[in-house]
Amino acid sequence: MTATVQLEQQEDFHFAIGFGDGIPLLHSDEHPPLGKGAGPTPDQLLAAAVGNCMSASLLFALRKFKQAPEPIRTEVEATTGRNEANRLRIQRIAVRITLGVPAAGLQHLDRALQQFEAFCTVGESVRQGIPDWSLLDRLITEWQPAALIVGLPLNMDDSENEMTRAA
Repeated sequence: MTATVQLEQQEDFHFAIGFGDGIPLLHSDEHPPLGKGAGPTPDQLLAAAVGNCMSASLLFALRKFKQAPEPIRTEVEATTGRNEANRLRIQRIAVRITLGVPAAGLQHLDRALQQFEAFCTVGESVRQGIPDWSLLDRLITEWQPAALIVGLPLNMDDSENEMTRAA
């Protein structure tokens, strides 16, 4: 299956995005001073795509168990920063999904939560290129280490070991 979209520049950084099949055009733009803010930015579109996919995957997983979590509300935060080449990149995407009913009233919620992300095509594809720092955040919060040491695990004589090969 292939998804095709067409983009046509309207003015400066403002693009009309066509999806075909009678779907209305979507307009994107950059924030000033580059653009005029006539539509969502590419960062916002990526965040929306991840959030929509995650929400739909959770809804699908819950409906498999004949559960009705509606209405689902999702907030996505995409953090942009500079990489080692001083270029802007999305460094983190955090998705917060809120169900429309109390979690205690949903059967099999634990199973749905364990597996729904794996079925999100967009989220899993993006994850391959953007590290999932939320796991590290959870572990740091849980374990509360005094310090983190980051680097290549070598022996005292700089020779490699099993941990070096696993890294």
